[in-house]
Amino acid sequence: GQERETTFRLGAGRSIAEVHDLIFRFRRADASRVALAAVHEFWNHTLGAINVDTPDPAVNTMANGWLLYQTLGCRLWGRTGFYQSGGAYGFRDQLQDVMALVHAEPALIREHLLRAAAHQFREGDVQHWWHPPVGRGVRTHFSDDYLWLPYVTCRYVSCVGDTGVLDEQVPFLDARPVMPEEESYYDLPNRSQESATLYQHCVRAIEHGLKFGEHGLPLMGSGDWNDGMNLVGKEGRGESVWLAFFLYDVLRQFAELARARKDAAFAERCLAEAKQLQENIEAHAWDGQWYLRAYFDNGEPLGSKTNSECQIDSIPQSWSVISGAGASARSRRAMQAVNERLVRRDAKLMELFAPPFDKSTLEPGYIKGYIPGVRENGGQYTHGAIWAAMAFALMGENERAWELFGLLNPMQHGATAEQIAIYKVEPYVIAADVYGVAPHIGRGGWTWYTGSAGWMYRFLTETLLGVHLEGNRLRVIPRFPPSWTNYKIHYRHGQTVYHITINRLSADQTGASELSLDGQTLAEETIPLIDDHIDHFVELRAR
Repeated sequence: GQERETTFRLGAGRSIAEVHDLIFRFRRADASRVALAAVHEFWNHTLGAINVDTPDPAVNTMANGWLLYQTLGCRLWGRTGFYQSGGAYGFRDQLQDVMALVHAEPALIREHLLRAAAHQFREGDVQHWWHPPVGRGVRTHFSDDYLWLPYVTCRYVSCVGDTGVLDEQVPFLDARPVMPEEESYYDLPNRSQESATLYQHCVRAIEHGLKFGEHGLPLMGSGDWNDGMNLVGKEGRGESVWLAFFLYDVLRQFAELARARKDAAFAERCLAEAKQLQENIEAHAWDGQWYLRAYFDNGEPLGSKTNSECQIDSIPQSWSVISGAGASARSRRAMQAVNERLVRRDAKLMELFAPPFDKSTLEPGYIKGYIPGVRENGGQYTHGAIWAAMAFALMGENERAWELFGLLNPMQHGATAEQIAIYKVEPYVIAADVYGVAPHIGRGGWTWYTGSAGWMYRFLTETLLGVHLEGNRLRVIPRFPPSWTNYKIHYRHGQTVYHITINRLSADQTGASELSLDGQTLAEETIPLIDDHIDHFVELRAR
């Protein structure tokens, strides 16, 4: 009839004295319970910044906890997983991750922007990755890393309204450049005597990215977002079409930020470069039914109907829409090709490109070392698949976007014993990849440590459910799936909660959308956010 309680304690200290102090502090079970309760309270608060109530439990489960937990706990803080025990910061990696934190932990975005800027070299390029606390890492010819700094800075400032971060002084790194014949080198750089504001760091990153090949498209370097395509531009002449779309987006967004900062000269330069880049894309990157992926050093196209492998790659098609740089008719045709050629509904996956690299003479890089249909080599690389789903939503194809969300949602891969036998990995966190090759079609690859978690959270809460923070105002742009008539969002602003009900106007209801706050119709299409510690009730009637 006795009952005993055993407490297991796991911890770490920077010294023996600190370890002894921890043991002493938590020697009693009640102290451990209090500490554990504080952990629960932290996560309930952090993950509750946006709480959604929709007709789909699988949507609610992912939006109300798991996606943000994976992003913050694993990607930003742990920086490790069962499949990659690294601990390093990746320059582009954690910058993308923190974009998901604008509602829950905006201070962490600010902190990481300054952390990342401190790993930029005076020339404008950056460490591809580094290990804290010393900062030893790799310097490379990667062509996209540094552009994520202005991209994420623009998002943070536009969402949070914190323009003061642009004036924060951050030092540069100083080290020898990567030689043309080198792909990268690993070293501990020096802290430069030169420092600049975050705004100037962003300007230097953009200026470093304005290097173009014979088609007027950005140089590929030793890889762009797809690290495995490291040989496409190894001689310094290869060009990236995906990077052209991404750079266009960076230039357009940063022009607005520069104009607001009264830097008219740089704003005009950004717009002029973006205009020329858009013209070059349409003149040299269209393959007839979709956009090319890249050009090799010798001028041979990649991602073309003339290729026997990697005929179509999803990410330039997606970013032609996301960036707004693609001609509308061409982007629609390209995304239709993605739907027809890369979405495998029978296998519940979406391929990054097709066909995979295998026996052709093309030598794009180490990506060809993967088994055809696995990871980046023509399997589902979830990061890119989410971009495709976002693009469909942005084109107004809401039904298809929701269909693809369901296809990508891990909970839809673990609902039955049969599904679990195929998928084999955790059905509550995003997998970086899903195999597309027999006999393992539909099997999840590595889980937890993937940048697709943050993008999936943004795709769900922002693109589909429509929550957009604009400084001290909130805009809701819903994209309903066919079967929904309403859903609710509980949005926390400081210590104040806004309870938002979104009702769908039926086909026979006339009139425009209508927004009300506490029973009063709002003239504007945004909700004013005031932290007055009072619950507020919002109703949006929309199509």
